[in-house]
Amino acid sequence: MQKILIIEDDTAIAAIERDYLLVEQFEVVISQDGRSGMEKALQGSFDLILLDLMLPGIDGFTVCRRLRESLDIPILMVTARREDIDKIRGLGLGADDYIEKPFSPSVLVARVKANLAQYARLRKTDRTAPIQIAIGSIRINTDTHRVYVNDTEIELKNKEYELLLFMAQNADVVLNRETLYERIWGMDAMGDNATVAVHINRLRDKIEEDPGNPRYIQTVRGAGYRFKA
Repeated sequence: MQKILIIEDDTAIAAIERDYLLVEQFEVVISQDGRSGMEKALQGSFDLILLDLMLPGIDGFTVCRRLRESLDIPILMVTARREDIDKIRGLGLGADDYIEKPFSPSVLVARVKANLAQYARLRKTDRTAPIQIAIGSIRINTDTHRVYVNDTEIELKNKEYELLLFMAQNADVVLNRETLYERIWGMDAMGDNATVAVHINRLRDKIEEDPGNPRYIQTVRGAGYRFKA
């Protein structure tokens, strides 16, 4: 049974999330403020965290940043704030996905399952695939999930690594945002552009010598992105 931590100060919303997840046979723990939620996350053995952004004590942005320093499990932001800057900030701090309030409980469950499935797939080594992919100054070791640029190891979050790996495996193929979202996040894109764009920009910051003029991850105007071999 997979274990979910809900960090949410609205008891009614937390109860809805809990009840629907229980029906799907998840084990659920609830915390109602940022500090206790962070402590439970670090002390417990959870498979995924649902994190509200507007929390008493320590806000969700801070909780996400601190948890990501120690945990690599999926973190899904749940937020009533619709401004793209808040979504971009949360994703930039290491959240894997976000869900806007008000939400359909069935959509929440689907997003939870999709992120868990993608995380499990990422952790499963494909022994039929090459252990190392080398393109230019970039080396990706698919066995250890380590990435090197000019022989220096760089640190990537889960979705950053998976996005880079998928694009490198499909070098010189133009991939639109919908395809990338469905492949990496495991859900229909549902009009979501911010998630992919934020992760692309973070990847460029880490692997490109000049992120403003990228050598590898190129934007194809009106079509999507291409990883240039």
